Amino acid sequence: MNRQEAKERIEKLKKIINRHRYLYHVLDQPDISDAAFDSLKHELYELEQQHPEFITPDSPTQRVGGQALDKFKKVRHSAPMLSLEDVFEEQELRDWEKRIKKLVPGENFNYYCQLKMDGLSVSLIYQNGLLVRGATRGDGKIGEDVTQNTRTIEAIPLSLRVPPEKELAGIGFSHQEIEKIISAIQSGEIEVRGEVVMDNDVFEKLNEEYKREGKSPLANPRNAAAGSLRQLDSRITAQRKLDYYAWHLVTDLGQKTFDQGISLVKLLGLKIVPHGRVVEILSEAINYHHYWIEHRQRLRFNCDGVVVKVNQLNLYSQIGAVGKAPRYWIAYKFQGEEAATKVENIILQIGRTGVLTPVAVLRPVVIGGVSVSRATLHNEDEIKKLGLKIGDTVVIRRAGEVIPEIVRVLPELRTGQEKEFHFPRICPICGGPVVKKEISDKKQKLSVAYYCANKDCWAINYRQLIHFVSKPAMDIEGMGPKIIEQLMNEGLIRTPADFYKLRKDDLIPLERFADKSADNLIESINKSKKIPLHRFIYALGIRHIGEETAIDLVEKLVNNYRVKEPVDLIKIFSRISAEELEKIDDLGPVMSQSIIEWFQDKKNQQLLKNLNQYISFEQTKIIKENKLDGLSFVLTGELKSMTRDEAKSKIRELGGRAVGSVSSKTNYVVAGVNPGSKYEKAKQLGVKIIGEEEFLRMIEGE
Repeated sequence: MNRQEAKERIEKLKKIINRHRYLYHVLDQPDISDAAFDSLKHELYELEQQHPEFITPDSPTQRVGGQALDKFKKVRHSAPMLSLEDVFEEQELRDWEKRIKKLVPGENFNYYCQLKMDGLSVSLIYQNGLLVRGATRGDGKIGEDVTQNTRTIEAIPLSLRVPPEKELAGIGFSHQEIEKIISAIQSGEIEVRGEVVMDNDVFEKLNEEYKREGKSPLANPRNAAAGSLRQLDSRITAQRKLDYYAWHLVTDLGQKTFDQGISLVKLLGLKIVPHGRVVEILSEAINYHHYWIEHRQRLRFNCDGVVVKVNQLNLYSQIGAVGKAPRYWIAYKFQGEEAATKVENIILQIGRTGVLTPVAVLRPVVIGGVSVSRATLHNEDEIKKLGLKIGDTVVIRRAGEVIPEIVRVLPELRTGQEKEFHFPRICPICGGPVVKKEISDKKQKLSVAYYCANKDCWAINYRQLIHFVSKPAMDIEGMGPKIIEQLMNEGLIRTPADFYKLRKDDLIPLERFADKSADNLIESINKSKKIPLHRFIYALGIRHIGEETAIDLVEKLVNNYRVKEPVDLIKIFSRISAEELEKIDDLGPVMSQSIIEWFQDKKNQQLLKNLNQYISFEQTKIIKENKLDGLSFVLTGELKSMTRDEAKSKIRELGGRAVGSVSSKTNYVVAGVNPGSKYEKAKQLGVKIIGEEEFLRMIEGE
């Protein structure tokens, strides 16, 4: 973007960031996630670095926290409570190290790594060993006096502990320094800074109470903690069971390193941020960061990153601060599940049923460590609901394994160049007519969809073929989308039956194929000729029929009939009524009608007849034991001991059901590493969540 465009973007970003900062810090009414807010702030910071002439004193990058509320007495901090510069990428952290090393050439130093707690920063002042003041960060210079409320927090001692000399000597203090520390405790002033948080379990219970009382649930534990600490009635604060973790000793008591200072805080009787550690080189700090990305769910509190701090305190004055942020500390944040970016275009994908699905083409943005450049828009209703235009700045969400989606539009950042999106009248692939239909999903929820009416559309056939060979279906290994596209363009395949007509001589002349690769693909095709019946039914691509429904059809209906080959299915489903199908658990009228219509279609009947000469069904029994009989499981996140498909198979073998979505009827949600939105939904519905270890114990019979 040119200089003028950068200036306009900076002004718009400043305006929207300031508005969301006020909602978040002052009113405790967030209207945007922390991750999306950080993303906007990071974009502003980057633009200002590229165009420093546009940095103004009122820029959000030049200030700290929010202003003090009028309802609390204002207090001035003895030293500013500075905010931290955020980085999200490993290279950004390494660049930070290069910058500070230039400021202290020749100095050898190490780092202290500390979890970055997502709470409310509070300064505690002790005089003569007694707590005399608790103050929020406020704007960094002036905060809110919340002394009475901090006194209700059990983790905050009302008087400091006087450590024995042996303990102080044990963390490296000399006899002279020990005398100074004890004197300061007994007759001086000591300032400690830390974080007021609400444990996740406490937060969930509080929201349950809110629901019972008909109140709106709180957005997150951070805002619950902030709201609780700012109660005018300290008795309400006391009921909220807030916690406090110290992360810095401000007062100079002779400590030479950050590590020594925080160890002293612990000896004074305050709880410190857990799992802190000294690392000798930056790569160890990066490993620490990566470890906590995977293990942060073990923590009782919300954690949004790691603070990397130069450990040697004598270097702080030389390294200094830039603007409102100290150079000697930096926040290496976890990649958020949300970020802000621009929609550069909206394109259409055609699915195996002919539905035209709009997809947003995004300016690439990293979310959760993954670069995201596309997001599904589902249908026309979704675009209207969002009020989305091409060129809009939007908030994108990606949680765990969930496909990225647009959660909101930021119209404040519009320039007037944005364009409305309209569905075409003809298919962009085959040129056939596009028709608008009202359709029902599995739960009979109506929505509008656009279809390509040409049943011979290349794109529809392509998607159907990809589904047919996929792992949970026919599992033809090596037959990927690019190979399928190549075979279609060469005229070698048009329907699923054509896979079984392929010969080695057909493949050898093609690009990407040699003797060995051609042999491997033919062998994989031949392996798929004998397959469990439920996988064959799933491979047919019947609308609304997933893996579990296909298993139910076989176990509870089709196994009552003699089924040896594909054409037998035509006879069976010509006799079965929708009412009979609906007797199967979770098979509603929409799904039943979809099954009947598929088997009545003449084109589909011909496909089954064509497949009949190649496919036979192996006799399999899904249930081997009844350990999990009647129990339903939802899997979310990455499992370390097995793949998702292996876990599903094990659940089915033991009599359970591996379902795709969480409902109040779900018995267990198995949460692996980086779980997605299913984890959050389970918490909302009160569904029992278990980790991988507990899941393994269940399937092993413990």
